[in-house]
Amino acid sequence: MLSTRVDKWLWSVRLYSTRSQATAACNGGHVQINGNAAKPSSLVRVGDSVEAYSREVHRVLVVQQIIEKRVGAAVAVECYSDQTPPAPPAELRVQIAVRDSGSGRPTKKDRRDLEKFHRRQR
Repeated sequence: MLSTRVDKWLWSVRLYSTRSQATAACNGGHVQINGNAAKPSSLVRVGDSVEAYSREVHRVLVVQQIIEKRVGAAVAVECYSDQTPPAPPAELRVQIAVRDSGSGRPTKKDRRDLEKFHRRQR
């Protein structure tokens, strides 16, 4: 087997808990193969770089082995090489979109700031 669907591979290596979640991530633009947006039916091959946002974390994986069936966690780790950069320390993370509870309805500027913050998080 030389290649497989990216949604099937992401599910098989346990990055997403269901295949439908992997498909939704591809459709939502949260998965890239070699820097290009990936559809669920896009093929991955050994050596491809797969970037995916999963559970609020940006993961960068290099495909080491093609699998189509879900396997145990110990076997799944052998199917990719994790190139994810380390997260910045907690004290360096900036939260600009935090609102005080009870502060009322957000203004138009507050909503724009929130939207800008969420776009940067993707």
